Amino acid sequence: MPILSKPVLPIPFRPLALPCLLALTALCAWAVPAAAKDSYPPLDVLLSTGETVIGQQIIYPEGPAKITAALVTLQPGQTTGWHRHDAPLFAYILEGEITVDYGPGGVKAFGVGDSLVEALGSRHKGTCTSDVPVRLLAVFAGAEGVANTVPEKD
Repeated sequence: MPILSKPVLPIPFRPLALPCLLALTALCAWAVPAAAKDSYPPLDVLLSTGETVIGQQIIYPEGPAKITAALVTLQPGQTTGWHRHDAPLFAYILEGEITVDYGPGGVKAFGVGDSLVEALGSRHKGTCTSDVPVRLLAVFAGAEGVANTVPEKD
């Protein structure tokens, strides 16, 4: 089989090769941003974990799933009182600072931009330790008939 050393395009098509290549390049440059607008946006992952803030394995309650989202606000010095969560709770601190006493699990402080999965089935209490109210987004991954938060005696 002979090796071709001459251009593959017949002579009448050679002058069209460069304009066609430029047109194809321009078309691709136009199509990529259009496709990018329709693609899923990048994610800023806040948290990805299989454990709570005190190292417990996350276990979901049995039963039909029930997601509950709430905004929690504590005034400076205000406390939640002792309580526990029977459903996994993701929290994201929007404003202020909260310090949580986990008893034997220690004391931890959380501020603006922090995210966590709260202790599960473990007694704890939070206190707003900033000069401004603490506001947090709380998202419970619970189940029908299972209490998200259970108050406990001091």
